[in-house]
Amino acid sequence: MGAARLPGKPLLAETGKPLVVHTLEAASAARCAARVAVATDDPRIASAVRAAGGEAVMTSPDCRSGTDRVAEAARALPGEDLVLNVQGDEPEIAAADLDRLADAMEADPGIPMGTLACPLASEEEFRSPSVVKVVLDASGCALYFSRAPIPFPRDAGGAAPALRHVGVYAFRRAFLDGFASLPQTPLERTEMLEQLRALENGHRIRVVPADRAPPGIDTREDYEAFVRRRRER
Repeated sequence: MGAARLPGKPLLAETGKPLVVHTLEAASAARCAARVAVATDDPRIASAVRAAGGEAVMTSPDCRSGTDRVAEAARALPGEDLVLNVQGDEPEIAAADLDRLADAMEADPGIPMGTLACPLASEEEFRSPSVVKVVLDASGCALYFSRAPIPFPRDAGGAAPALRHVGVYAFRRAFLDGFASLPQTPLERTEMLEQLRALENGHRIRVVPADRAPPGIDTREDYEAFVRRRRER
């Protein structure tokens, strides 16, 4: 609710329903979703979700990150071994990508955490600090995430592809609680990327190909473009 560039964005409802409800519905369309809940510290968001027939879990306003909030919510929702974290301002997240991520995690029980990535669309994205990049090892796990352009093309025609991180995470329930209790790490604080906390502590993150990066809602212009796309359907 306190987003600096678009205050109150979860409850913007020019499409006829709040933005957070669009995200709830998009996540619920995934085949893998046995249960979908909105984790929030704001009773207005919880009320809007419940009014739409969804489930909301109230969490502490002192959570350091989205992962910490998801870990707190997961403790109140015992059950499934795999927990997926979708940000509330991603109303166009693809259900197929969520299923692909869940399938990859189920296929390799030794991986504690997973996420998504897709090809970068432009040189501008590659250079932009607001677009997070990821480089992978030979097994498809993350080597590093950065806001800087990685891998750096020292010579023209480098073979390593540049990938854009898509900020959806999958966690083993047993891993999630311990991960959230770890102190923030130097690289995490430097880049302001919480997934680096896992890498700095020696945990592997599987990176699964996504079809595309969903257009998240960060500004008024982003939201107006989303409204237009909804009306054109």
